[in-house]
Amino acid sequence: MKYFSLLFLIFLLFGCSDRKKGDFETIHWDRDMCERCKMAVSDRKFAFEIVNPKSNKVYKFDDIGCGVLWLKEEKIPWTNSAKLWVTDAKSGKWIDAKKALYTDESITPMAFGFAAYTKESAPKGAKLKDFEYVKKMTFKIEKLNTQKVDNFGGKR
Repeated sequence: MKYFSLLFLIFLLFGCSDRKKGDFETIHWDRDMCERCKMAVSDRKFAFEIVNPKSNKVYKFDDIGCGVLWLKEEKIPWTNSAKLWVTDAKSGKWIDAKKALYTDESITPMAFGFAAYTKESAPKGAKLKDFEYVKKMTFKIEKLNTQKVDNFGGKR
């Protein structure tokens, strides 16, 4: 009986996850917290995940902007090799963030405005952007927001 219990524990610990290295992880909507802003990840259209390529640890975000800024702010050494996942704004399915196509006029949880799509799910006639554009604009938006706060409340 002891061996059966031990075997059961081993299967329980190692057999529950079929997630491959670098894959996205299921989000527990309204319970998982954004790594950067600490808000609950609740909008299925704009979720973002970063996977550490060495440890396979997943970091979850409520907006792609939070994830892009987190990589820079935390000085993550594995940034270039990280696996990045974003939910398709139309289907809710996870897609490779580096290969996704983006629009920049959505109302997103942290107001960065980027919605991700595949070539097939992208809105017809939309001006689509790539991930490099999203990164560049995220830093610009954050800089503008910081300046607005400084102007309103005085210099930091």
